[in-house]
Amino acid sequence: MPPRDNGHEEPVIRDNRKIDPETGDVRTQAEEAEQPPTPAAADATAAAADGELQAQLAERTADLQRLQAEYTNYRRRVERDRVAVREQAVAGALTDLLPVLDDIGRARDHGELTGGFAKVAESLEAALTKLGLSPYGQKGDPFDPMVHEALMHSYSPDVTEPTAIEVLQLGYRMGDRVLRPARVAVAEPGDAPSASDDEDN
Repeated sequence: MPPRDNGHEEPVIRDNRKIDPETGDVRTQAEEAEQPPTPAAADATAAAADGELQAQLAERTADLQRLQAEYTNYRRRVERDRVAVREQAVAGALTDLLPVLDDIGRARDHGELTGGFAKVAESLEAALTKLGLSPYGQKGDPFDPMVHEALMHSYSPDVTEPTAIEVLQLGYRMGDRVLRPARVAVAEPGDAPSASDDEDN
């Protein structure tokens, strides 16, 4: 009749004696190593191996995350540089075309912009607008040295702050970048100082 399996393992007996009882010889470490490990030792070895694997996995995961972050930053930097180079190239081309726009504006002011030339001028202006070029500078604008260049200066009781009272040449922007400042005549509030004031100073 086969033994009943009551869910318990058979006990394992190990001979840990340093002297072989049969031969009387001293056992070597190699012979001791041949003894099968105890369940507790096996569990400890497995736990250590599992811990080492977990540490290696965490290290590799951290390496991959670091590489992914570096690659993402690299892509963003390349895209940002690509956009900057494109904007710089477009800005350079638009700046070279500003004298042509000045000529078109003078021709329009003198009534000489007619016929086919008028159509070509309108097409050019539309194309440049699509590239982001926009003129600025109006009579009555508050004077801003960041976007205006003062070519003339005077005083006027009609203004309450430094104001562009004449636009001598339009300014141009591409987005937030000023390609050319508007050249203006500026008036400050108050009356012009008299000659006697100048002598007193």
